[in-house]
Amino acid sequence: MRAFAYERPTRLADAVALLGGHGPEARALAGGTDLIIRLRDGTLRPQVVVDVKGIAELDGDIREVDGHVRFGALTTMTDILRDERVRRDYPALAEAALFVGSVQIRNRATLVGNMCNASPAADTAPALLVYGGRIVAMGPNGSRHVPLDDFLVRSGVTTLDRGELVTAIELPVADGPRGSVHLRRTRRRGHDLASVTLAVSMTRDGTTRLSYGSVGPRPVVVVDETGVLADRRVPDADKAGRLHELFADASPSPTSMRAGPEYRLAMLRVLGLRGVTAAIERLGAATS
Repeated sequence: MRAFAYERPTRLADAVALLGGHGPEARALAGGTDLIIRLRDGTLRPQVVVDVKGIAELDGDIREVDGHVRFGALTTMTDILRDERVRRDYPALAEAALFVGSVQIRNRATLVGNMCNASPAADTAPALLVYGGRIVAMGPNGSRHVPLDDFLVRSGVTTLDRGELVTAIELPVADGPRGSVHLRRTRRRGHDLASVTLAVSMTRDGTTRLSYGSVGPRPVVVVDETGVLADRRVPDADKAGRLHELFADASPSPTSMRAGPEYRLAMLRVLGLRGVTAAIERLGAATS
């Protein structure tokens, strides 16, 4: 591990100034479950690490603000799993959080950090995308809201500007019943990066949002407004054809050690049909 400076500001303005002053040579530390590993193996060599856990303006609260459920910058996966409202209204997110590492990792790993890492295999990204999530960033020019679909660019790259720090992630409060689910495929049981991740959210008007990860440079969200996927009467073969159209841009890496591209694409279609079926059942239960 190469030596680096360690800063632990107590004010958000000071953290923004440190990140802005050092630019790409600075890294923010909250949970640290990814950062510490990369510091140790040398894949990251920042000049300064900015520990944000002591900043008064940041918190790990989950609360409703202006029609959105807000997850603070320090909200951990365990916090998500313990929150009754999340389990009830955003079950795909709760299910995704359960797959993040071990219990010890979930006690430290933050939802914001999972997005800022911008991993194509981030378990929580598909769920946040189907729920229409957005990030709240604070920087030298003030605060701004960015849809998560615009925030994620490719592996390890986001649209954060120099000096910006993500202070929260927000999800719109649902305006009616919906059925949603998170699914994943891995090489083995236990703690492993996913070969395919998928989330589905379905509403009563027949709109189905699907998001998939681990099969391209970033998680992708697609929308079916035809009603085909949400209709119980439509045969699985016809739904499979619609899913094939929606997943047309999936492009798994041919060099991945976890699974070959042909397998990943096949499993994406399998999980897509399973996810749609589960979402229909959950929507039915929510409206009965």
